[in-house]
Amino acid sequence: MTNVNPATTSGPTPEDDRPHRPADDREEVYFQGSPCMRAEAGKFTVAAIIGLAFIVLPLIFHDRLPGWAIAVSIVIGLIAFVAPVLAQKTIRYRISNYRIDYERGVLSKNIDTLELWHVEDIQFHQSLTDRLAGVGTITVISHDDTTPKLQLHGLPRPRELFDTLKQRVIAVKRQRGVIKMDVGN
Repeated sequence: MTNVNPATTSGPTPEDDRPHRPADDREEVYFQGSPCMRAEAGKFTVAAIIGLAFIVLPLIFHDRLPGWAIAVSIVIGLIAFVAPVLAQKTIRYRISNYRIDYERGVLSKNIDTLELWHVEDIQFHQSLTDRLAGVGTITVISHDDTTPKLQLHGLPRPRELFDTLKQRVIAVKRQRGVIKMDVGN
């Protein structure tokens, strides 16, 4: 007869019997950040031209304008330079294997979360200038009440991200047991 030491036997540990075990699948972030600045190069160029005009023209015609008009024009020109960059930086995306967070705002923040299992369709768009800049737009169509259509502009590596999201939508729907049913007439 052999003596068995309970401390040396391998078997289920008390940790395995816990009611709330950590999830087996961890959240993986595919992209986090603001849209790429190069995605809006055309807007930035137009804003720079307008800003430059508001700064240079009053300086050329300074003898015909009051001082306050010159100052106001220069301030407007500087705002025209800075506004598009600030607008771009107020938007942040966080795209993971379970959800998409869309954050916007400077002084106040709004965050919309779109769970991938709500996604009905994903669309990809990349214009010629987007292709040259290495960016693109992914549009997500969903059954989410607050975010039925979400456009993610200026994403780097857009095709790779698009393909990954397509696969994750299918996988997440399978995990949740979501079945698409076509209703006939």
